[in-house]
Amino acid sequence: MKHLILFIALLVSNGLAIARTTMSDQLSKTTRMNTQSEIYFAGGCFWGTEHFMKQIDGVTNTRVGYANGKMSIKNPTYEQVCNDNTGFAETVEVSYDPRQADLKLLIELFFKTIDPTSINRQGNDIGTQYRSAIFYHSAEQETAARTALAKQTELWPSLPLTDIAKTATFW
Repeated sequence: MKHLILFIALLVSNGLAIARTTMSDQLSKTTRMNTQSEIYFAGGCFWGTEHFMKQIDGVTNTRVGYANGKMSIKNPTYEQVCNDNTGFAETVEVSYDPRQADLKLLIELFFKTIDPTSINRQGNDIGTQYRSAIFYHSAEQETAARTALAKQTELWPSLPLTDIAKTATFW
């Protein structure tokens, strides 16, 4: 009988240890998932912006696409966007871990890669799809973007024209 009680006690304690480990693993996964943020940068051709952003520590993923165009157009093609009548901007979705990549730094580095005074163009790329913009999700991101844009007025001889808007769509 003692052996049976001991055996049951060992089973229960092992089960609790496994349950604790499983719960700890789940909590760790949830914490990792909750520490991801996304912000969207439009800086002319999205390939260059994406390549640059991928190099930054704490950036966990990037994805190119088209943002903030006409709501009636779903999943636009490159050809549609290049017709200059969809309102979409070539955009990079930047996923980052805020514990490793500071939002203000990401925005500051973005401004170092563009000419914020150009309207509907970056370098040789011309058209509304090549406008510079920061598309945000949260009030914190909006404040950081607007603060950084205000600082750009001190650095450029003409006013920055980079658009700052809430992310409406991303395809």
